[in-house]
Amino acid sequence: MKTPILGASYVAASINAANDRCVNLYPEIVQQGGKEPAFLRRAPGLKLLTPTVGGSPVTTLDNGPVRGLHVYGDKLYVVTAESPATLPYPETKLWELNASYAATLRGTVSSDVGTGQVTMADNGTQLFLACGDAAGTSYIFNNSTNAFAEITDVDFPGASSVGFIDGYFVFSEPNSQKLWVTSLLDGTSVDPLDFASAEGAPDPILYVIVSNREIWVFGTTTTEVWYNAGGPDFPLERIAGAFNELGCAAQYSPVKLSNQVFWLGRNREGQGIIYQSNGYIGQRISTHAVETAIQSYDTISDAIGMVYQQDGHPFYVLTFPSANTTWVYDLSTSLWHERAGWSVSQFTRHRANCMVSFNGKIIVGDYINGKLYELDQSTYQDDSEIQRWLRSWRALPTGQNNLNRTAQHVLQLDCESGVGLVTGQGIDPQVMLRWSDDGGHTWSNEHWRSMGKIGETGQRVIWRRLGMTERLRDRVYEISGTDPVKIAIMGAELRASATNA
Repeated sequence: MKTPILGASYVAASINAANDRCVNLYPEIVQQGGKEPAFLRRAPGLKLLTPTVGGSPVTTLDNGPVRGLHVYGDKLYVVTAESPATLPYPETKLWELNASYAATLRGTVSSDVGTGQVTMADNGTQLFLACGDAAGTSYIFNNSTNAFAEITDVDFPGASSVGFIDGYFVFSEPNSQKLWVTSLLDGTSVDPLDFASAEGAPDPILYVIVSNREIWVFGTTTTEVWYNAGGPDFPLERIAGAFNELGCAAQYSPVKLSNQVFWLGRNREGQGIIYQSNGYIGQRISTHAVETAIQSYDTISDAIGMVYQQDGHPFYVLTFPSANTTWVYDLSTSLWHERAGWSVSQFTRHRANCMVSFNGKIIVGDYINGKLYELDQSTYQDDSEIQRWLRSWRALPTGQNNLNRTAQHVLQLDCESGVGLVTGQGIDPQVMLRWSDDGGHTWSNEHWRSMGKIGETGQRVIWRRLGMTERLRDRVYEISGTDPVKIAIMGAELRASATNA
């Protein structure tokens, strides 16, 4: 019989109910003529980029994290930080990279300017940087004059986030309900009367994001949507009926993708559900399993949202730094999976701290150091580090376990074989199998099989004599691997026989 290996990550509040993990693998639908309706595809790895500084290649732009990425014109702008002994960062830098990845330092901030994400927006000439500190310190870089300077207008109250609409930079004032705009096409100038208050509820504004020429204003427990009404005193106005008693649990979780907005939600009743905009309301997209995981984290307010599209899959990436975990939602299938690094024999958060599409590539900034990577489908490791993939699933389809013991005779993995490399790790790629007969509380020994050396496309991946299901008379299988080779899993076939005992 076919055992249900295909699917998403779903680990229930009780692993005896469901214990399906999908790490660094995601399902792809086969739209026509497929052997199976879908297959599991390995997540892309991280291919190191080597920018040049002063004509010399470098592996990192700084020794601290990449705090922000932004593209405008034909340039990539990268914000890096110097790694301190203690936070906050003592120095933050703005780099400009061209299509050849030649990097030019455009500005340095020597004072403390926070530790979080740097949000950016541009008006075609000026780049506005909101640095994420408590004071809302912000800077303007002018790509016509190459001038970089702090916004010092006496009427500028500081910005906790920034967007752009119809010639105006629109920004939120830290720790307030105020929504501001700068002067038209000039981010250095602010009129003291150019603000309005998001007063549908008394919660402060956390973040603003512009999507489809509308401004989503996220508070801690509510969300409002504004538009440019062209008023003579203040141009923005709240859209009638676009008030939602659903706010944001993490300041940097909101992102826009495919003309929709995604965020980690909170309201007066609780928090930890992930939403996608549906008109002006939030539509729940997280599963109970994802929500159970989120509720187990001590801190969720530092979650970071990122988006990218690759091979027709639009992805919403949500990283929880304190929890050291990354979840990914695939809009093409409406399914969740996990992305992870591998360190000290355990999964960690993915290395991405921010990402953007530039020069035909998905560019990723590292959360530890100033490295830039390409998120590459043909790279099967994270820079020089191992990328481990894993899939666990129940042996029997849902509703088919009658609590009789079964003898598990043969498990055959239907996968692309003969993917070995010419030299090095992966010359004879291996897949490891283990199983649990108590829902995943305890596990068997490891059992390794070859996926076939290069060209051995007829290699069968088979495990035999897998024993009886004792204890709960249930079985969860788990396969995994670390070799830097292509992984494509079409399914698995299980031969088992029931007993009456």
